[in-house]
Amino acid sequence: MASDELAQKLQSRLNVTQEAAEPRPEPANSPQRARPQEPDAACGESASELSAKLNRRLDINQGNAAPRPTRVFNPYTEFKEFSRKQIKDMEAMFKRYDTGKDGFIDLMELKLMMEKLGAPQTHLGLKNMIKEVDEDFDGKLSFREFLLIFRRAAAGELQEESGLMALARLSEINVSTEGVMGAKDFFEAKMKVASQGSKFEAEIREEKEERKRQEVEKKQRQAAFKQLQSTFCS
Repeated sequence: MASDELAQKLQSRLNVTQEAAEPRPEPANSPQRARPQEPDAACGESASELSAKLNRRLDINQGNAAPRPTRVFNPYTEFKEFSRKQIKDMEAMFKRYDTGKDGFIDLMELKLMMEKLGAPQTHLGLKNMIKEVDEDFDGKLSFREFLLIFRRAAAGELQEESGLMALARLSEINVSTEGVMGAKDFFEAKMKVASQGSKFEAEIREEKEERKRQEVEKKQRQAAFKQLQSTFCS
């Protein structure tokens, strides 16, 4: 019933627009009567554009609109700040809560996710969470928009009390080693990891060298003992 009323309103608005775009007949005694009317191209184009938009909106409300092509992206090249394992973990989490298996997390699925994570949100809070990263304004989260949550968390762009920050923190995905406190900490963490790796390798080399020294000393002691033994036995 609501769809029929909306359709009637949209059609009425379209008719008014088209009537405004059509030239009105001049009176018979008007000096402009003899002059041919020139079509208003701009007005015609505007009416056509509005008609297309209204028809598109009507199709969406009636569920007849064809889905628009989604943006194809490579998460491994676009989100280089995360490792392949982290992206795979995010994808696994996204698919787990995409219960409709349509490639999106809608409002109700996000509600379930936040409840499972132990941070339930109000209806308005959930809508604001989606709105914050909803780049195509479709009211739901694509996988790319889901990754944006963790990117913004890693860049320190989310408010501490926001629902998205709670999602990033409470998920089992570990992004702390690559900077949850901003880009500065991200590079510092990278340098720290590299430094720890170098220190670990240095310690291994020292242990190997120490074992070699101990082996050499052991052989020297054995050789000295044999030489001393041969001296007494001769």
